[in-house]
Amino acid sequence: MTTVVHMLRHGEVHNPEKILYGRLPGFRLSERGQRQALTVAEAVAGHDIVHVVASPLQRAQETAAPIAGAHRLDVATDERLIEADNQFEGKRVAVGDGALRQPQHWSKLRDPFTPSWGEPYVEIAHRMLGAVYRARAAADGHEALCVSHQLPIWTLRRFLEAKRLWHDPRKRQCSLASLTSLVFEGEELVRIVYSEPAGATDPKVTGA
Repeated sequence: MTTVVHMLRHGEVHNPEKILYGRLPGFRLSERGQRQALTVAEAVAGHDIVHVVASPLQRAQETAAPIAGAHRLDVATDERLIEADNQFEGKRVAVGDGALRQPQHWSKLRDPFTPSWGEPYVEIAHRMLGAVYRARAAADGHEALCVSHQLPIWTLRRFLEAKRLWHDPRKRQCSLASLTSLVFEGEELVRIVYSEPAGATDPKVTGA
């Protein structure tokens, strides 16, 4: 019996100050992000989706809403799909902008492999895997869609592909509103399929 669990990254966020917003409340989708969510809803309209679940953060809930609505489903919430915890939350810090070369940040950067500045990669992978197992069980023989965030989805994928979890953030294959689809035969993961129904975006987008 085939079951598919789609891991959807949320759409673009309204973030004029360009801060790393992480788990901060109140960050909604931008107009472009709303269009991206609708594009994904159209792309999966013909799929056999019977379960839609999202991170508790506003941007993920808003991304899930049109998809759930198109399938006449409610959006469930799973705390395990939330963005990774990060000590730089609320700051204007982005990959490649030079901010991390400032001495006041060095203590947080002592161990890039865990990482020292936030939630350990292995903990992210384990909680995300728990969310996947719950979604797979809820959609047994059909399809589920989980809305989460770039780092958790990418960490989960690397874990499932038996790759080291620390990585270069600039090389993540997880665009805004992209789908990382996990295909199960029974309880066995047999394939991972990546797609970008809303197009490709820069993996360095701040706070995504």
